[in-house]
Amino acid sequence: MSEAVTTLPAATGPAATLPARRVPLVPILLFGLLALLPLAVSLGLPSHWLTLVTRAMIFAIAALSLDLILGVGGLVSFGHAAFVGIGAYATGIMITEGLAETLLILPVVLAACGLFGLVTGYVSLRTRGVTFIMITLAFGQMVYFLAQALSAYGGDDGLTLYQRSTVLGFNAFGNRTGFFYVVLGVLLACYLVVRVIVASRFGRVLRAARENATRVSVTGFQVSQVRLAAYVISGLIAGLSGFLLANQTEFVSPAFMSWPRSGELIFMVVLGGVGSLHGAIIGALAFLFAEDILAGWTEHWKVIFGPMIVLFVLFTRGGLVGLMRKLGAGRDD
Repeated sequence: MSEAVTTLPAATGPAATLPARRVPLVPILLFGLLALLPLAVSLGLPSHWLTLVTRAMIFAIAALSLDLILGVGGLVSFGHAAFVGIGAYATGIMITEGLAETLLILPVVLAACGLFGLVTGYVSLRTRGVTFIMITLAFGQMVYFLAQALSAYGGDDGLTLYQRSTVLGFNAFGNRTGFFYVVLGVLLACYLVVRVIVASRFGRVLRAARENATRVSVTGFQVSQVRLAAYVISGLIAGLSGFLLANQTEFVSPAFMSWPRSGELIFMVVLGGVGSLHGAIIGALAFLFAEDILAGWTEHWKVIFGPMIVLFVLFTRGGLVGLMRKLGAGRDD
């Protein structure tokens, strides 16, 4: 699907040479359709969809954060689910200890994810390529085994939450439709923040460093600091998804931060289209929908799902967003 292009009024002089600004039609349509889902459910769509899409949007936040460093920065992190798990465990532990107020939990979630991102990013970003992938994987597994060792908070069995977070004392997350819109609002806010970051000078330096870090360094920019800042910001956003995931499932588990979960986040980004921010959201939605449909057919759904994803990635350049652009270009022809 091609994006519409705004028509500039006729002008003369230098202004006439300015390029037309593209209207982000696909993201607008995507968020519009998501906002209408509760209405569709009230008109007869299966209510199961509301829970499924809420879960998909939570993972879309994590995939979006990963796309900032993977698609824009060219950093393949194989331990990104650790941030999701840290956010979820910080939420779960505080609720278990009787501190359910969101205004108390969120600063702790962001501080824990920021500190973890700062330390692991400082070490990981001193390497490149496969070594970076393996170090991020190692840090992710360290957090995974640490969560398994927390016997006071469920250990390997996970931790069941007997209430959700409150907002100023009110059970704001108890209503399923209300929680859907909270997650949608957080997703929209994260998308806009990442979009602004990517369009800023910081984002341009990050993107340029992906292509040629040496040349960027010669111009005077501190590439390592830019990458570390992007890594930490990405971790903070992923931590938010962990906070929301704990509140939706009312359960936290070491599986939230396992390496297969990190691999799924990478799959979501690739499926939607690496480097396309709304592609990460579309990829997460498509991934969760395909998983749900196949799991309803057979308990051995992963045997079908794995090869299907691999074939799609091999034969569809640019993921779902690339496919939509190609179909749109074909229709224009």
